[in-house]
Amino acid sequence: MLQLDPAFLATSHALGDLRLCHVRLQDDARYPWLVLIPRSAGLREIEDLPAADRGVLMEEIVSVGQALRVLGEALGARPEKLNVGALGNVTPQLHVHVVGRRRDDPAWPGPVWGHSPAEVYVGDELTYAVEVARRALGL
Repeated sequence: MLQLDPAFLATSHALGDLRLCHVRLQDDARYPWLVLIPRSAGLREIEDLPAADRGVLMEEIVSVGQALRVLGEALGARPEKLNVGALGNVTPQLHVHVVGRRRDDPAWPGPVWGHSPAEVYVGDELTYAVEVARRALGL
């Protein structure tokens, strides 16, 4: 069973599992933003994945990017650009952020990390975002 770093539980919402990764909706309504977390213990870097799983991870990143475009459009902010990052400086458990970006987003053109406090989803907005993302991912 996947043990999530507590930071994920505090900052994101579970969507479900793809073949390799657990997928979560980052709790910042300003950006369509999903996080992929491979479901294997002890991973810190992409190089820690077996070679075959690296290919699966890339395919899941592409699928999540497509889902983000659907989610962004449903929320009225279809992404113009996708940012993909496996930083792990704060949360070392291997995870990959896929963030939908637009020229009118608050952090454009810089990175979203550390730009400003998150604006969390509230009530029906969260329910709707989770439903749209799950549907777009086939979960």
